[in-house]
Amino acid sequence: MPSIVPENIEQYMRSLASRHDEPVLLEMETHASVNGFPIVGRLCGLTIEVLARSIGARRVFEMGSGFGYSAYWFARATGPGGEIHLTDGDPDNESLARGYLTRAGVWDRISYHVGDALTHFGQAEGDFDIVYCDVDKAGYPDCWRAARDRIRVGGMWICDNVLWSGRVLDDDPDDSTAGIQSHNELVAGDPRYLSTVVPTRDGLMVALRVAS
Repeated sequence: MPSIVPENIEQYMRSLASRHDEPVLLEMETHASVNGFPIVGRLCGLTIEVLARSIGARRVFEMGSGFGYSAYWFARATGPGGEIHLTDGDPDNESLARGYLTRAGVWDRISYHVGDALTHFGQAEGDFDIVYCDVDKAGYPDCWRAARDRIRVGGMWICDNVLWSGRVLDDDPDDSTAGIQSHNELVAGDPRYLSTVVPTRDGLMVALRVAS
């Protein structure tokens, strides 16, 4: 996927993150590269860890988790007392996530739900410190509508791919692009949230809930 940031700048930024070259993380990144599996990548991973730590997040729900790459970063942030819910429709990804995150020493804080992300979110109880979204892009608006009232004040909504390789500028968008455009406008227009787009890789929407 093309990066919004020039590649030489991305490479420089990645060079500053080399101290995180832990074996399990490198395995996950290699798996994604070899299999063409989309992950948020090292720079967005560090960004979500910094964000999660900054608000003292302990309870996280991921809408769309794949084989657990983003959860790796959330699990580092929450620590042993964390509660991180993962969702994905493919049971093979649950098996991969269990292996990777067990070897990383963080599986104890993971609950993996195989099936539709919105369905499992609806079945979960209580509010969350962070809800993270990376599902099929046409579903972004519905995910936001479901989550916006269940993020605590001081908590965050984080959503990947919100610049969509620049296709958010299209005047005749396909369904995926239209879903992202609608999502971005909904989040930016909600007065209860203070939001911004971090333009690393493919764009990360970060919205802090500031009012009830």
